[in-house]
Amino acid sequence: MTAMAEAAPSEGDLIVRREGSAGIIRLNRPKAINAMTLEMSLGIDAALDRFEADPAIALVLLEGAGERGLCAGGDIRGLYESSRAGGDLGKRFWRQEYIMNARIAKYPKPYVAFMDGLVMGGGVGLSGHGRHRVVTEKTKLAMPEAGLGFFPDVGGTWLLSRAPGELGTYFGLTGQTMNGPDAIHARFADAVVPAGKLAVLRELLTNVRPGTLSSEIKTLIDGFATGETSGPVAAMQPDIDRWFAYDRVEDIVASLKQDGSEFALSTLKTLNEKSPRGMVVTLKLLRLARASSSLEECLVREYRAALEVFRSDDFREGVRAAVIDKDRNPRWSPAAIEDVMPKMLAPYFAEIGPDELVF
Repeated sequence: MTAMAEAAPSEGDLIVRREGSAGIIRLNRPKAINAMTLEMSLGIDAALDRFEADPAIALVLLEGAGERGLCAGGDIRGLYESSRAGGDLGKRFWRQEYIMNARIAKYPKPYVAFMDGLVMGGGVGLSGHGRHRVVTEKTKLAMPEAGLGFFPDVGGTWLLSRAPGELGTYFGLTGQTMNGPDAIHARFADAVVPAGKLAVLRELLTNVRPGTLSSEIKTLIDGFATGETSGPVAAMQPDIDRWFAYDRVEDIVASLKQDGSEFALSTLKTLNEKSPRGMVVTLKLLRLARASSSLEECLVREYRAALEVFRSDDFREGVRAAVIDKDRNPRWSPAAIEDVMPKMLAPYFAEIGPDELVF
């Protein structure tokens, strides 16, 4: 253990320390699958400051405590309680989180994310914008926000809109899970490394010399990689591209109905469980992201929409059904896609003035 590690404060929800030449950021809420709080996000930002300024740090390594996953997303329960009480946690949490997501994408030192196990929502924001994204055979990556009356945020619209064909539209609307190879194919990850080899890879990463180039880190990681680049969803891409090519959710639904295959009907059933408003907002954000030139542009748009989500009954109802009461029976408003009117959508895409994100 290094002197810096020895001097680290008592281990709370976030562990930040130096091991060899690596700056370690470990999410440490294993019982909650490392769901991220505002305090954890602030702590990660402070760690990035510290590691960037330390010439002895060659790289940053992000990992999650426990066996279940890197991060199940943001602390949805806390956001739900604040939304119910008319609080401002959403505004503060998402502002901090989105600015940090943009920072990770431009971090000057190699940033390595171990995306083992469950990686959802905010966990994608912490890992998917990094330079070296390592998945395993246990990875289950998803952006299921449309099922909470929300949309894929944390720069998710940027990542999804850059997946091949219409895979991003499919994953964004359905919230379906990617395994490790499909995460590679969808451009959410860079290498599949067997979970059993992560410890050895980690040891080597903590011993690289300061100043090591990202290309050298990539070569090191690739030496442990399986070489897999596509999974079961990638095999269905021709069908997905056809069904999800439309700019209206109603047309996607009609295409799935018309196809009538087992996979199409299963996908249709999944869409029928999501928030109609959440899906319409998601699709519009994805189409706008496709024409965007930067992650920051997408994050600003997501922030505007997230503030409206925080005020919405659909968000509270989605969290209630999935997390609070767990009855899995949300009562969406409106209940049908065709009842999502343009006037309902306008506030999600309105400029918000002085509270805008600044990078």
